[in-house]
Order: sequence, then C-alpha cells, then structure tokens
Amino acid sequence: MKLSEIKELISLIDESGLVEFEYESADGDKLIMRKWGETVQKKDATAPSDQGAPEPDLASGEYGENADQADSLLPDQFTIVSPMVGTFYRAPAPGAKPFVEVGDIVEPGQTVCIVEAMKLMNEIEAERRGKIIKILVDNEEPVEYGQPLFVLQDA
Repeated sequence: MKLSEIKELISLIDESGLVEFEYESADGDKLIMRKWGETVQKKDATAPSDQGAPEPDLASGEYGENADQADSLLPDQFTIVSPMVGTFYRAPAPGAKPFVEVGDIVEPGQTVCIVEAMKLMNEIEAERRGKIIKILVDNEEPVEYGQPLFVLQDA
C-alpha cells in the first residue's frame, strides 16, 4: 500500500466519523486504524513482531525541566505519560473548557487530554484515581512517547 493511499484513507476516516477501520490487502498487508487508543498499526505477514518502543530515560533530562519535576515525585504521587508521539490538547475543541485543571480529582477512565497523531484524536484517560497537582505540557505543544503530561497525587 502506498503512502498516498494511506493518507487518503486517514482523511476519509477522519471525515466519516468512524472510530475503527481495518483493511487487509491480497498480499497479506494489514492496516488497522483506530481513533481512540492505538493510532495506526501496519502489519506485514513477513515482518517480525513489534517489540515496542523503549522506555525513555526520564532522569537523563530527555524532556527537560518537566522530566525533572516528574522524576522527583513523592511516594504518593504519580504521572500520566503520553502513549504516543503527537500534539497535546487540554480541551476537546479550541475555546472549549479544558478536560482537567490543577486541583481536579480524576477517576479511572476519565479523559484528561487529547494527543493528536496523524490527524486522529486520541483521548488519554486516567488509569487511577488522583488529584491533578501539575500540568507539565502547554496546550498544542508536541509531545513524545513516554513524556510525562500530568503529575497527580493519590486522592
């Protein structure tokens, strides 16, 4: 499948409102696109299995000052990190109220932000209950895989 064909499919899916799309070509290439969760996976029947991306070394300063803040957590604090490379959005639309603010209590499964990757909006959810004590990324800022986005405290 050519890159131009994949881009056209992404555009069509984005306009259609579909949440998931799966395509398998005659030669065994498989393309799965999801708006919520994993963005795009392309699997070739002859390709080796995906071993996953390595975890970033937060202590190395890879993400600058914000990583230092996330690395010096107290025992009752934890972070929410970006599961992918993309653009960070605090709100569901420009001018809309942000999903969360400092001081808010979030519950497991609650959306805290969106990371846009390849024109697909991926809702990032809290995995556990906590109080937002620091937002580490500015709205519309690019983020990396594993980059800390929020610092929370057990609530």
